[in-house]
Amino acid sequence: MLKSRRAMAWCLDFCLVVCLASLLAVLTFHRISALVTDVPELAARGGWEILGSKGDVLDATQGMGGSLWRKTVGYVEQAFAVLVLATFLYQWVTITLTGRTLGKAVMGLRITQRTPRRAALRAAATTVADVALYALACCLLVEGMVVLSALCWAASVVVFLLNAVPVLSPSRRSMADRLTGTVVESIRFTRQVAAPPAPGDLPAW
Repeated sequence: MLKSRRAMAWCLDFCLVVCLASLLAVLTFHRISALVTDVPELAARGGWEILGSKGDVLDATQGMGGSLWRKTVGYVEQAFAVLVLATFLYQWVTITLTGRTLGKAVMGLRITQRTPRRAALRAAATTVADVALYALACCLLVEGMVVLSALCWAASVVVFLLNAVPVLSPSRRSMADRLTGTVVESIRFTRQVAAPPAPGDLPAW
């Protein structure tokens, strides 16, 4: 059934995204941990700032803490940016070159009526629906914008459903399909059957 195969294809592709997100999380953790090893150096610089602060110790220590916090937030936001960019490139390159992502290839599906422009637009729509809005919500949260983060989370759920639910309709076209004019169809494998031998070719007994 095409609907279930599309769901499985999406799950396989999203597993790749989750694996990349896990690797980026580990890398970001190590980058942030490296900041901790640099705390003595930061403290030494902060000490000189305190000596030169003319008594404004609070301002000097806040500056050191703020610098450490900005670096930490920057590392997290960089990881989300790489995740979004890598997801887009994965979708765009595979659709442009082969007409199907790895998940669709495994499930015997392909995208038709594609052009390089449509492939890029479809990759962008899929990336926004699956990853980009969630990443933006997380970035807003670490920036302390809780209300905007909650609104972005709600928008991400709505966009995801708008993209996924139409696949269950008779047309079986997602929002990305409709925006780009593409169609996901099943690949039909044909097997050649050997023709029966002619009467004159039958062996004599």
